[in-house]
Amino acid sequence: MSSSPSPVELTLRGIILGAVITLLFTAANIYLGLKVGLTFASSIPAAVISMAVLRCFKSSSILENNMVQTQASAAGTLSSVIFILPGLLMMGYWSGFPFWQTSAICAIGGVLGVLFTIPLRRVMVVHSTLPYPEGVAAAEILRVGSPGEDYAEAPVARPKVVEDGRAAPGGRELLIGSVISALFALCTTGFKGWLTPQRYG
Repeated sequence: MSSSPSPVELTLRGIILGAVITLLFTAANIYLGLKVGLTFASSIPAAVISMAVLRCFKSSSILENNMVQTQASAAGTLSSVIFILPGLLMMGYWSGFPFWQTSAICAIGGVLGVLFTIPLRRVMVVHSTLPYPEGVAAAEILRVGSPGEDYAEAPVARPKVVEDGRAAPGGRELLIGSVISALFALCTTGFKGWLTPQRYG
């Protein structure tokens, strides 16, 4: 945790950042799911992005980063509608996407997910038999990227430290990787619409 006597946790900047990351990751998950039929877990990249952004504020803490990545982890569950709504179209039950019915299905699915999380948390999280589940991985990333953390009992390597004494969460590497990925996607599929001749009439 932070060296501050009372580290911040629930902040407006954290809520806004978590909402933005959730929006972007949900859109990316929906596109990827409809494209290849798979989605990605958003907790770990959200934790990295949160640390890269919130390290600009001196009052940020591991609790605030955890709040942001927990909020952004909903992107993986929100994108699960890609397996249900297109099925209704393929079955011929729908001919479009009615707004209120779609909203009701998403809301009911979210409520059921929360309700089932309560009894399954102890089995799948607390007493999980997985050697390194996603939640533990996200926690280790937050611990490594947070300043003032005690690493004596943690089986992880110490993070790099920049001049101001704070941990470097790798925001520059994340940005470079995103730019390279965007350029690769642009070169492989982005110019397809321009290079393909359009015929009308």
